[in-house]
Amino acid sequence: MRVLFAGTPEVALPSLEALLASPRHEVVGVLTRPDAPAGRGRRMVPSPVRERAEAAGLPVLTPRTLRDPAALEPIAALSPDVAAVVAYGALLPVPALELVPHGWVNLHFSLLPAWRGAAPVQHAVLHGDEVTGATTFRITEGLDEGPVFGTLTETVRPTDTSGDLLERLARAGAGLLLATLDGIADGALVAVPQPVDDVSHAPRLSPEDGRLRWEHPAPAVDRRARACTPAPGAWTTAPDGGRLGLGPVRPRPDVVDLAPGELRVGRREVLVGTGTHAVELGEVSPAGRRAMPAADWARGARLAAGARLGVA
Repeated sequence: MRVLFAGTPEVALPSLEALLASPRHEVVGVLTRPDAPAGRGRRMVPSPVRERAEAAGLPVLTPRTLRDPAALEPIAALSPDVAAVVAYGALLPVPALELVPHGWVNLHFSLLPAWRGAAPVQHAVLHGDEVTGATTFRITEGLDEGPVFGTLTETVRPTDTSGDLLERLARAGAGLLLATLDGIADGALVAVPQPVDDVSHAPRLSPEDGRLRWEHPAPAVDRRARACTPAPGAWTTAPDGGRLGLGPVRPRPDVVDLAPGELRVGRREVLVGTGTHAVELGEVSPAGRRAMPAADWARGARLAAGARLGVA
């Protein structure tokens, strides 16, 4: 089939690579988000998908919105049979959905109808799911409500960050997407409506969602830190009131005598009290500085006895 690929971030690249390598499908063009400012200099940077598409010599479309009828004309000119979507990052209006004969097939990183929305992997980690997965479905007007073509499952490991889990799902999901398009081409695959029960939603996490609450139980602190790694980033306030970025923490059920937020600094470890037992800090990022081992930060910060995180 003639395939239009729609995607933007790095997580979409395994699927694009799988389609480019497929002898059964021809990627006729790529739809991606416009260049965006990045880094301290805020210079305009193309998306990872755009860079890969241009390296492959593919036509690249970067409309700011698909609600403008003029933005749909280049898509129609490519005459795609189907559109494959992986983390494109913008809503698809009904006129766009009606433009492609076999529809827009989305690879979504959850087992729908669980975790509909922009941050399914982060919410799976945050809420302590033991199993998650990926789903291919036909995009409809409702948010992630379309009928399902196929699924795969993936175990959530106890130390997984959202970045770790998403990387595995992106690789496995590429195979699921390719198998889905093969089935559509063969006429052997029929989409099945999603169940109406067990629907949950996964809105995008904000920077404020990354703030760790030390009065919460240690497992909840651990999950939030991992869910917010790498984005939007976990953080707390340091004893001096400055913002302190945090990497994943390690639960320490053997330490139960620290109050929430209370610090204990050893030669090679920094412990913080929670609502239950302590957690051990990994890397930390003081305001305006690069990430460093927590013990190095604590030595340089000259912390007073009884110092606490999260007070300010």
